[in-house]
Amino acid sequence: MPAKIYYDHDADLGLLSGKTVGILGYGSQGHAHAQNLRDSGIRVLVAELPGTANYQLAVQHGFQPEATEEVVRQADIITILIPDELQADVFRTQIRPNLAPGKLIICSHGFNVHYGQFDIPPGVAVALVAPKGPGHLLRSEFVRGAGVPCLVALGENATEETLKLVLAYAKGIGGTRAGVIETTFAEETETDLFGEQVVLCGGVSALVKTAFEVLVEAGYQPEMAYFECLHELKLIVDLFYQGGLSYMRYSVSNTAEYGDYTRGPRIINDKTKEEMWRILEEIRSGQFAKEWILENKANAPAFKAMRRREREHPIEQVGRKLRKMMSWIDAKEV
Repeated sequence: MPAKIYYDHDADLGLLSGKTVGILGYGSQGHAHAQNLRDSGIRVLVAELPGTANYQLAVQHGFQPEATEEVVRQADIITILIPDELQADVFRTQIRPNLAPGKLIICSHGFNVHYGQFDIPPGVAVALVAPKGPGHLLRSEFVRGAGVPCLVALGENATEETLKLVLAYAKGIGGTRAGVIETTFAEETETDLFGEQVVLCGGVSALVKTAFEVLVEAGYQPEMAYFECLHELKLIVDLFYQGGLSYMRYSVSNTAEYGDYTRGPRIINDKTKEEMWRILEEIRSGQFAKEWILENKANAPAFKAMRRREREHPIEQVGRKLRKMMSWIDAKEV
């Protein structure tokens, strides 16, 4: 069944006239939502912690950040744009005590709603507006008169009237210019986690690192392994981005295309697919969510240890040296 997609003519920005939107968190997504909504004529309040870089950025952008509790009390629509792992505690201590019937909570990722981390009071509706791009792109596309596609979904206590408000919100940030796809909290959350773990972060990182290790263990120079297994990946991903798998295969050499067809399935094989299914089941059952929630309640010791260890992997050490040779790269160090 084709996805239901909404565009500008399906959304009435006037529904937000006279309403106040509270943006909780002025980070990657928060700064874009707040500025785009303000430019669309909507009254926007921002909540951010005093003394932080994001607080100062909000001030530079013409906002006067307030405490979360105060923003929640004043706003008709509250958009939660703080990190997933912080949301449950902030909701319990600062958001829920200040909610009143008739308010609408919007999330940009469904994790905490889908896995039951929010105790939603009666009369408060929950919805999802998830731009499919980082905040800086959401902002830059809006400024140039375009938009980034968004996902929308309805949660607890939501009605058809909620959907109209959500589409108005999506229009306010520019999403309906590109297209807004209707989904569910479960679908957005589970596919997002699966994509991150199996392909975008976990799968790609493990593939790159392991291929690098094989070449180095076989006696090749680490610099050569870095170029072939990590650096050139951007060229391929850019081709994916522009025209999918077919355009990538059209653009590379016949040798590379033949190697793709004949060797790729030996790396990503039936055993790999079985493990993907296991990971998906961990996501669907809530096993991964429980693991991540408990890890954060313990102050994330395993997570921090893995982060430290991975930053010192040889591929990272070689990369730091080689990136200094490439003036065209806006090199970043963590």
